Amino acid sequence: MKLEGIHHVTCITGDAPRNVDYYTGTLGLRLVKKSVNQDDPTVYHLFYADEKGSPGSDITFFEYPGAAPGRAGAGMIHTVVWRVGSEEALDFWRDRAGSVPFTDPDGLRHDLVVANVPDEPLVADHPEIPRELALQGFEGVRAYARDPEGNAAFLDALGFVDGEARGDSRGGWIRYEQAPDEHGIPGAGTVHHVAWASTMEEHEAWRQRVEEAGGRPTPVIDRFWFRSIYFREPNGVLFEIATLGPGFSTDEDPAHLGEALILPPDFEHLRPQIEPVLTPLPNPRAAHEAGSSR
Repeated sequence: MKLEGIHHVTCITGDAPRNVDYYTGTLGLRLVKKSVNQDDPTVYHLFYADEKGSPGSDITFFEYPGAAPGRAGAGMIHTVVWRVGSEEALDFWRDRAGSVPFTDPDGLRHDLVVANVPDEPLVADHPEIPRELALQGFEGVRAYARDPEGNAAFLDALGFVDGEARGDSRGGWIRYEQAPDEHGIPGAGTVHHVAWASTMEEHEAWRQRVEEAGGRPTPVIDRFWFRSIYFREPNGVLFEIATLGPGFSTDEDPAHLGEALILPPDFEHLRPQIEPVLTPLPNPRAAHEAGSSR
């Protein structure tokens, strides 16, 4: 039983329109699901990924409008690391993003590495970014800890090898660094949690393994597009284990992912209350297509 690398990384933004513009424009990802935080349906949950909305490329954001900037500290992820295909791609991103590493408009730090893995590149289509230069999905995440080695036995029990979870088709890692003296502050530009990928069939077995390793997992929670369990590892980082299905095309035409506000069936009755409090967002694909036709 092995985890299939990183499923998604969930972060916080204070400005959803700006967030959409940056992740679909500057970074060239596809907005694949426009929904709400199922634990607080008054705020957006936005999902960006490759063209198919594949686990392994999916960075997601809760929007808390006007949220103050946060600061990563002990028990928090501070950098999201992406794969690219070549040194030429690194040069392309140094020009496009201004530097590597770089930060998004909320201050979230990103880094890029040249891929050296057999995993399928997970690429989105963008008129300004050649496919061979595009982001290819997650390589890993970097986190702060008071005791960077303090969770080694726990990660070993979950099948991590030197911080990497690698399954039959994909891998991803987490690296720990000594935390700064300042306490972390959740807020805009911080990572809420990292999710690791599991098959549907093994999900409950993963919950049992986490318990046996000394973790305190939640019950399985049905998020409609995937199922989830949550727990904190010994250094305090919030982990999720999310299933590889059913997927984002369960309730949307794959050609039109992310264009409309989609609510899971259990939340649909709240639409009259939810829609008026959410900031209108553009359809980035329509904007890209308009730009390409000029």
